[in-house]
Amino acid sequence: MPLLRREMAGTDATLVFIDDNPTSSHANGHEVWTFDRFMEEPAKRRRAALAVANPQVRQMLDEKCRESGVDIISTAAENIIIMDDVEVGEGALISPFVTLTSNIRIGRCFHANLYSYVEHDCVIGDYVTFAPGVRCNGNIRIGDRAYIGSGAIIRQNLTIGADAVIGMGAIVTKDVPPAVTVVGNPARILEKK
Repeated sequence: MPLLRREMAGTDATLVFIDDNPTSSHANGHEVWTFDRFMEEPAKRRRAALAVANPQVRQMLDEKCRESGVDIISTAAENIIIMDDVEVGEGALISPFVTLTSNIRIGRCFHANLYSYVEHDCVIGDYVTFAPGVRCNGNIRIGDRAYIGSGAIIRQNLTIGADAVIGMGAIVTKDVPPAVTVVGNPARILEKK
């Protein structure tokens, strides 16, 4: 919300949080509305930034918004660094102190939290989440809806499968299959018991 407040300053935009199960009527100085109320309020244009960390939920909300005619918007901190030949899809939310180097392709509704970086020649799918401090080194392929935990380090020349979860602080030294959780140093698949 602070990034959107800065971007929307001086406009007639009304900034609200949307939550279908609100626990309060206000959050951080803004009203909290249900999606139905958001759609019913008079507006010239409806736009939403999808600030939900869970990639699967973010995809569902993106689809709901698009079906309802709500534009998905991106926002980025003023102090991010973007170098050469970087393409970032619609709906990205990029926090302060993020670096995107060169020759990078990032899909729809990407989240890059504080102090994360993406090095050269990476391809990142749709709805991927980087928690704070993720280090994504060069030549990485990350599938749709992957979640990369705080402080995780991904070594160069690897593939992270769709729907994979990389645990907090994990050191990823080899490819990660789709839909598994890896943890530790070196990262290994977390067996369900």
